[in-house]
Amino acid sequence: MITEAEPDKRAPEPLRLVQQFVNSAELDEDDEELASPRDLKEWLVSRHLAPPGARVTGADLRQALEVREGLRSLLAVHNGAGADPEAAARLDAALEACTLRAGFAADGTPGLVPVGDGARAGLAHLMAIVATAATDGTWWRLKACADAGCRWAFYDHSKNRSGRWCSMKSCGNQHKAKAFRERQRAPSAARGRKARS
Repeated sequence: MITEAEPDKRAPEPLRLVQQFVNSAELDEDDEELASPRDLKEWLVSRHLAPPGARVTGADLRQALEVREGLRSLLAVHNGAGADPEAAARLDAALEACTLRAGFAADGTPGLVPVGDGARAGLAHLMAIVATAATDGTWWRLKACADAGCRWAFYDHSKNRSGRWCSMKSCGNQHKAKAFRERQRAPSAARGRKARS
C-alpha cells in the first residue's frame, strides 16, 4: 500500500479522499495501488465509496485511471503548470457515465449524491467532493508537486498559497540542490567562453 501524504500536507476531509485517489500511484517510484479491478474495488470499498458486493470491471479500472490522471493534471495547474485542454477533455469524457443528482442527507443538508453503487458511483462521489471543495475554496489548495517526476498530490496550507513541493525533505531539497549546482556551473561556463574569446 502506498503511504499517505505527510500530516502537514494532507487535505481536510472529505477532500482528502480525492488526494488519496490521486496518490494511489507514486510516479517516481513506479508504484501502482490500482493495478487490477480487484485493487480498485478494495480501494473504493475501504473508503465507503462502493459497497462490498460492487462489481468492478477492467473498463471501470481504465476509467478510474483516466479520471485519476486527469485530476493530477488539474492539480498541476493549481501549482502553476499550464492548462492542458486535452487532459481536461479526456477527464470530462471519462466522467460522462458518472452521474450525480441533488439529494438531501438525513439532517436535511443538501448535496450532490452519486447515482448507483458501483465503481462509477464511487468516482461520481469523488467528483461531488471536488464540486463542494471548489465552492468552499479548498479545491484550489490541492496541488500536484512541482517536481515533474513526482507530481504527488499535496494540500497547500500556506497562508499565501505558495507551496510548490509535496515535501521539502525530498522534492524541495532536490530542486534547491539542482538549482545551486546550475548556478555554480554558470560562472565557470562564462569564464570558459571569455578565455576562448
